[in-house]
Amino acid sequence: MYEYDEECLRAFLKSQSRLFDEPVAETLEEAEAFLEDCMAAVVNSIDEVREFLEEEGLDVDGMSAEELEEASEVFAVPGGRYLIVEG
Repeated sequence: MYEYDEECLRAFLKSQSRLFDEPVAETLEEAEAFLEDCMAAVVNSIDEVREFLEEEGLDVDGMSAEELEEASEVFAVPGGRYLIVEG
């Protein structure tokens, strides 16, 4: 289970429209509950993003770091971390 600190929650709230047509959360509490429900992952580097997506069965071969960062389910968190939300 992952810990969703305030930076993760704010990053998700700010950019959730990349993944969802309508907001799924409007407050930090709602964001935390949503991320817990969908078991969103927090990783420490873009390399860990790649590893996570590969383990989930996504074909990321040949994708650059920039392409991974632009994936709709990947949210950059200040400090170099990433939140991965499977929608």
